[in-house]
Amino acid sequence: MLLRNTSGNATLEKIPVGTEIKGMNILGLVMFALVLGVALKKLGPEGEDLIRFFNSFNEATMVLVTWIMWYVPIGIMFLVGSKIVEMEDIVLLVTSLGKYIFASILGHVIHGGIILPLIYFAATRQNPYRFLLGLITPFATAFATCSSSATLPSMIKCIEENNKVDKRISRFILPIGATVNMDGAAIFQCMAAVFIAQLNNVDLNPGQIFTILVTATASSVGAAGVPAGGVLTIAIILEAIGLPTNDLSLILAVDWIVDRTTTVVNVEGDALGAGILNYLNEKDKKEREQELKEVTVEAVANSKSEAETSPLSLLCSLESAQIPPGSGSYGT
Repeated sequence: MLLRNTSGNATLEKIPVGTEIKGMNILGLVMFALVLGVALKKLGPEGEDLIRFFNSFNEATMVLVTWIMWYVPIGIMFLVGSKIVEMEDIVLLVTSLGKYIFASILGHVIHGGIILPLIYFAATRQNPYRFLLGLITPFATAFATCSSSATLPSMIKCIEENNKVDKRISRFILPIGATVNMDGAAIFQCMAAVFIAQLNNVDLNPGQIFTILVTATASSVGAAGVPAGGVLTIAIILEAIGLPTNDLSLILAVDWIVDRTTTVVNVEGDALGAGILNYLNEKDKKEREQELKEVTVEAVANSKSEAETSPLSLLCSLESAQIPPGSGSYGT
């Protein structure tokens, strides 16, 4: 902001000044990864080697994460202990964590209890809660294990037997959904990012909020379907908006509570997606059968009319008519 004096009048001029946020450009890395994946797919056989390399690298990373998870309780204990020592008001910290847990669970209840059933009802015009009633066992498994992958066998069994979903649809949609569809994780990641921002007295601008939404959606797709799999991707969101990642220990301390409702919402979205696709498939099948019946009836009617008007049918009808003897004009 500059103050200039021109011919005795003061002029106030605002000059925008660019600022930088320390940290990696996570959003740029995500976009580059998406474009690179599309380019490798376009290469065809030439890109298969690099795709296999990245798949192997991902599997090796998951193995390392599994090993690290065995030591996580000890690490969380010391991280949370150091955070409590740093806080001047411990009651405020506990209250803030309680509000974060309540807000996350409330978001899952609204999304899983209202939004997803409304989408199912809009697509099928059927009662979504009757559909969900047949999936009590997989929901209980998801709540207990906090793992979409562990819930997958139970979900496939119940959705085929109780809800009569075609097995070709359920066994195609549900495994993909257990890996890709992480709407519950996206909700809690956004909540966690806003909680850490408020904890550090950072006011988020619209650009940062948009970055949180995009990054949470993109990173939740690649989250592993294992307990606490979504917490690791919160670091990506925090780096994208320039927040410290050392506060992630607080999220890890209470993740065992939030992760249960997160997993339930994840598997519910998979099941309702399979139900919608099954409804559309059954509807299309019935329309095709109806069209086939109409075509068959028309073909039979046309064949009957052609048979009645053909010369061969007329000749047969004349031959079948018997003329009585003595009838006709013959000379004696």
